[in-house]
Amino acid sequence: MIHVVFDARSVTDHYPGIGRYGSGLTQALARQDDLRLTLLIDPRASRTFHSLPDVECVPVPCSPRSLSQQWAVPALLRRLRADVYHSPYYLMPYRKTCPKVVTFYDLIPLVVSGTHPALFRLFFRLAHRLAAAAADRIIAISQSTAADLERLGAPKDKITVIPLGVGGEFRPRSPQEVEALRQRYGLPEQFALYVGTNKPHKNLPRLVKAWALASRWAPALGASWTLVAAGREDPRYPRVVDLAVTYGVRVLAIGPVPEGDLPALYSVASLFIFPSLYEGFGLPVLEAMACGTPVICSNTSSLPEVAGDAALMVDPTDVQALAESIRFVLMEDALRKELTIKGLARAAEFSWERTARETWGVYKAEAGN
Repeated sequence: MIHVVFDARSVTDHYPGIGRYGSGLTQALARQDDLRLTLLIDPRASRTFHSLPDVECVPVPCSPRSLSQQWAVPALLRRLRADVYHSPYYLMPYRKTCPKVVTFYDLIPLVVSGTHPALFRLFFRLAHRLAAAAADRIIAISQSTAADLERLGAPKDKITVIPLGVGGEFRPRSPQEVEALRQRYGLPEQFALYVGTNKPHKNLPRLVKAWALASRWAPALGASWTLVAAGREDPRYPRVVDLAVTYGVRVLAIGPVPEGDLPALYSVASLFIFPSLYEGFGLPVLEAMACGTPVICSNTSSLPEVAGDAALMVDPTDVQALAESIRFVLMEDALRKELTIKGLARAAEFSWERTARETWGVYKAEAGN
């Protein structure tokens, strides 16, 4: 029996990406044989993504951002007699206690220009190097992230690539469920969907401009279809409604969508568009595929290795190519059906059970079993 202490203090709604990873992984890990799982939690967190009644949760009186964790967490690991410590966040205790595993998702501040100020990039680089040096094993969520880590200086032989999974809740939903969601959000009969923030690397201005171009090239598309944008918007960057006014096009912004509504939202959409400039993995692409929604996504960073041949891929910096892809998919029923079939098969290859099984292998290797 190996005792793994998983640091779930960042598995909260404040870190939605880490929350999705931590929740999906720990729920699947809890079903593994010969593994004793303990979660470190932040008792002050307003909402967490983990709900595992049979797993011990130990409160930690300091956040991952505090200096005090550098001595508080190692002392706790010794008291718990941990065989392996796993941090899903690069702000972690760097002192040596037991074998350490850290998960890295992306290096957006370092590889996508203009997304973060210079001081933050300096801190981000330093913190990642400290975490990489302290860890006995680094888990990268894609080959793309692994390559970026190597360029940062992380030893190649320290990195294991383990892709993310798609939860079983992401599946085509019933007509009654999708119709109820359509009424609740005031969604049109035919629409293409974008899910994500308006941060620069998400490439939202080019998406709205491409939608405007496609609507002009195909007036029937502009008259019959709507672009729907879901997600929390950062006030530092252009809002989707302002972009719609700039490009003279109809876009419906519905704001943040609760996790429980996402499967039905994907299911009711006729097309999912994900034109991101850079993704560590691109989980929304697989989630949309798992719900039977055809996908257009970028041909950059991790997205080709995630989507395979099940999506129509395009250069995210080429607005005309993106517009042509949108027009082509929406006007061709046969192509949408083909992408739906391929997408369902592709998404079925990714599960949290697979992620947990491969992560469990890392734990055993680091514990010496």
